[in-house]
Amino acid sequence: MEAIIVNEEQVKNGLFPMGEKNDAYKDVFVGQSYLDMLVADPEINVGVGNVSFEPGTRNNWHIHHDGYQLLLVTAGEGWYQEEGQEARRLKVGDVVVTKDGVKHWHGATKDSWFSHVAITAGTPEWLEAVDDEAYGKLKNK
Repeated sequence: MEAIIVNEEQVKNGLFPMGEKNDAYKDVFVGQSYLDMLVADPEINVGVGNVSFEPGTRNNWHIHHDGYQLLLVTAGEGWYQEEGQEARRLKVGDVVVTKDGVKHWHGATKDSWFSHVAITAGTPEWLEAVDDEAYGKLKNK
């Protein structure tokens, strides 16, 4: 599979706004991410946000309790991995379903910006970072 390199301008001018620097979650990301909350209604137990990642950026391992997470890839290329499984390379149009209680992480490839819409219910439990050595071993598949 040939890598698709996506730059910052392509993400900024994507389907949804890139948003501001995701400083509220900077402690659970390696690298810089951006967040634009598309749905943040306190009367609804589902958040919908467009999350954008600079190349090499990924979130920590995490678990969604009493809920789930759906990822709709809208730009660039990224990775998704569940504990005990190989990382899956993501491209535009891919959909990921993470069920309640599944430990996982997701983020950009080393060379491409990456954006996805995250539809999330429940409470996240943030865990350890994806270490640089394991991330560095991921190859184009």
